[in-house]
Amino acid sequence: MCGRFTQTATPEIIAEAFQIEEPPLFKLRYNIAPFQHIAAIRIEPDTTARKLVMLRWGLIPSWAKDPKIGYQCINAKAETVAEKPSFRSAFKKRRCLVIATGFYEWQVQGRTKQPMWIGLQSKRPFAFAGLWEHWTPAEGEPLETCTIITTEPNDLMAPIHNRMPVILAPTSYDQWLDPTVQQVESLKALLRPYPSEKLAAYPVSTLVNNPRHDAPQCLEPVSM
Repeated sequence: MCGRFTQTATPEIIAEAFQIEEPPLFKLRYNIAPFQHIAAIRIEPDTTARKLVMLRWGLIPSWAKDPKIGYQCINAKAETVAEKPSFRSAFKKRRCLVIATGFYEWQVQGRTKQPMWIGLQSKRPFAFAGLWEHWTPAEGEPLETCTIITTEPNDLMAPIHNRMPVILAPTSYDQWLDPTVQQVESLKALLRPYPSEKLAAYPVSTLVNNPRHDAPQCLEPVSM
C-alpha cells in the first residue's frame, strides 16, 4: 500500500514540472498521511486546462451513504481498479495526478519495522496515478476526495514491501488526465511498476511513524 508520502518541491518547480500556469500556494510536506488534504492535478470539467486542487486523501464514492468508506479507499489496486465498484466510475472519467517527491514504506526487519523513504534519483517531483470523486452528504458541505493507485513492486521495492504506488511517466500525464480517454486496457497499461534504476531508497527515522511529525527531520537518513 501507500500510506505516507512527501511533497517538498517549491511551488515554482511544481508549476514548471506539471505545466501549471500559476505557481500553487501550499507549504512543503514531509509526512503526508491519509485523510489529510493533498495536492493533485486534474482537468477541469468542460475545459482542457490543468488545475491544481486540494483533495482529501481517502476516496468516498459518489453513491456512498457513509463517508467512513474513505478509510478503506486510500489506495486502489491497479489489477482491480477498473472493475471495483468504489473506483470504476472514477477510473473512467475522474483521474488525477497526485504530486509527490517521495513516499515511505516500512520494511520488516526481524521484530521491528524500519521506515524507508523512496524517491527519484533525480530528486525531481513526480506524480502518482490517482482518482478523484465528488461526494455530497445528506447534510453538510460536499467533499472532493482521492485515492492513490498501487501495483506490484519493482526489484528495488520487492525487499521492502509487496506493493508500491504507481508513478506515472511524464509522457503519460496527458493520456491519464484526459477524461475522454476511457479505453480500459490502454489506461491499465500505464499502471506498471516504475523502473528500479530511476529510484533511490534509504532508511529514515521512526519519527515518520507519527503523522504529527511533519518536518525536515523525517527525511534525514539513519543507519540500519
